[in-house]
Amino acid sequence: MKEKTMRLAERLRGKDKIAVLFVCLGNICRSPAAEGVMRAIVDEAGQSSRWTIDSAGTGRYHIGQLPDHRMRIHARRRGLELTHRCRQVCEADFDDFDLIIPMDADNEANLRSLAPTPEALEKIVPMAEFVDMSMRYDYIPDPYYEGAEGFELVLDLLQNGCHRLFEQLSPRI
Repeated sequence: MKEKTMRLAERLRGKDKIAVLFVCLGNICRSPAAEGVMRAIVDEAGQSSRWTIDSAGTGRYHIGQLPDHRMRIHARRRGLELTHRCRQVCEADFDDFDLIIPMDADNEANLRSLAPTPEALEKIVPMAEFVDMSMRYDYIPDPYYEGAEGFELVLDLLQNGCHRLFEQLSPRI
C-alpha cells in the first residue's frame, strides 16, 4: 500500500463512521460486487453501524437497473445478494464519502476529472492498492465480456481487497 493511502487509512481508522464508495464504469458488475462483498465483511464483524457502503458508475448506461444477472448469480453462490440499483457518480459523492475506490485506471482518471477540490482528489484510492500483490493484478478487470471465470476472478480479487481494506480501517486493539 502506498504511503499516501496508509496515511489516509490511519486517519479514517480513528473515525466513528466511515463512508466508502466503490466505482466502476457502468455500476453493474465490479462496483456493486465490491459493495456486496464489503457489506458482508462488515456485517460479519458486527460493524454495520460504523460503515456506509455504496457503489456508483462513471458512466450513465444502466441507471436504475440491478447489477448484471451473471454477477448476481456468481455472487449468490458465495452467499451475497446484490440488490443495489445502478447510479452515476455525482459531485456530492466527494462530500458524502471518505474513500472513493475505482476499480481500474480509466475510472480513476474519470473520478479525478470530476473531483471538485484537492481534498476530494485525496479520497480517490484504487481498489488494487488493497489487493494482495500475490493475486498478481494491479486493477480489477471488467468481467462484462468474459465468461464465468471472469466473474469468479473479480469476486476473488474483491474478497481479498475488501478484507484487507476492512483490516486497514478497523481500529487497532
